Amino acid sequence: MKLAGLLLLPAGWAIVLTAVSILASAGQQAGFVLAGIGVEIIGLILLARAHRVAPEETR
Repeated sequence: MKLAGLLLLPAGWAIVLTAVSILASAGQQAGFVLAGIGVEIIGLILLARAHRVAPEETR
């Protein structure tokens, strides 16, 4: 999951930058920017879950 999270972060940026440079309509750009931000959020969640420390068991 750590690798997937790391790969999703630049993928989200690539979606945003490509949408802004290629698409002409502001509505289309906004849709793809939101999709890119969603991909980045998913990547951050995966990274956070991969680095979460498990609580120690109490006896």
